[in-house]
Amino acid sequence: MADEIGAFVPGPRVRIEGRAGGPLAGLTFAVKDLFDVAGVATGGGNHDWPTGRPIPARHCWAVQTLLDAGATLIGKTITDEVSLGILGENAFDGTPRNVRAPGRVPGGSSSGSAAAVAAGLCDTALGTDTGGSVRVPSSFCGLYGIRPTHGRIDTAGMMPQAPTSDTTGWFARDAGTFARVSEVMLGEEMPRALPGKLVVAVDTFGFADSTVAQALRPMVARLATLIGHSREDIMAPQGLSVWARAQRSLQPVEAYNTFKPWLDARNPRFAFSVAKNLVMGSMIPESERTWANLMRQEARSRMAYLLPEGTILCLPTTPFPAPPVGQPLSVLDPLRDRITCLCAQGGLAGHPQVNIPGAAVDGLPVGLSIIGPRGSDASLVAVAHALGASA
Repeated sequence: MADEIGAFVPGPRVRIEGRAGGPLAGLTFAVKDLFDVAGVATGGGNHDWPTGRPIPARHCWAVQTLLDAGATLIGKTITDEVSLGILGENAFDGTPRNVRAPGRVPGGSSSGSAAAVAAGLCDTALGTDTGGSVRVPSSFCGLYGIRPTHGRIDTAGMMPQAPTSDTTGWFARDAGTFARVSEVMLGEEMPRALPGKLVVAVDTFGFADSTVAQALRPMVARLATLIGHSREDIMAPQGLSVWARAQRSLQPVEAYNTFKPWLDARNPRFAFSVAKNLVMGSMIPESERTWANLMRQEARSRMAYLLPEGTILCLPTTPFPAPPVGQPLSVLDPLRDRITCLCAQGGLAGHPQVNIPGAAVDGLPVGLSIIGPRGSDASLVAVAHALGASA
């Protein structure tokens, strides 16, 4: 299949047939180039990453699971360098085209996977989410996407960034495919009973652009009708920017520690913005990390309080639609900061989160997210499936 949108890693395309007769037989999938595929170098979005590394001898858990379920792998997709990005622009491999928002970024770092699914090049695709790298491209490309409960999905064979926040996630264009893939990946069928309570996080809707909040109102109303009971509350009493600061203090330190041996040994090439993030991670003082860990504990306590069993919370996935491609760094940095304010709870608290498409601002997709208690991943998928059926 031709790659007219630049979603796949340059070079020969890998293809591996899925097991005959599996529950996902007939579906195709792509894999972010952070996941090991046997016999294929894991590129990590950086041309120096594979240097000196052995070719993987086995598939990572997530790839093997989809193949065993019958889905066919059709290629590896572009990612922001070593997953350190949220907009989807790779200085070496290029920016995959977002067919749902022409001239706009696809969102990262799972940019190629999201772009490929949105363009219909495959039915589903694997991504990773540390600070929003499945949730953001899901919103920007108008897809279903999930960040599972932290620790729920086996990350063996997935290139790490910040292990206390790293997760494996996946995308789909429609609710039915999303549910089928999710049941396989989670090893659990969707429950028939839906949660009975909904919390609308008013601070997050206030933080998003007013056009986004307005566009999402009909979806929130449908969700409230579906669940049957809703109330408004504040997700982050300390402030969304305070939670974001904590995540921006913890994640870069972990990323620097993850890549430090490689940086020391190889002195690899990076785009300026990626190199800057790694340098900043190396300079965060112990006092800041101590504070950030305390704020993580507060965030976890708050999310546990808001989300007892049978309750879900909704918020805008991103505060705005996909920005234009190729903007200056001085413009992009504040946008990244705003995105983190709505995504930080994922890395801090580790609760499952699903993006549901269905709204737009001036024709550009924006998504509504639902978050549930830890371990309620299948219940969130059921809600997304039911809401999609009611549209």
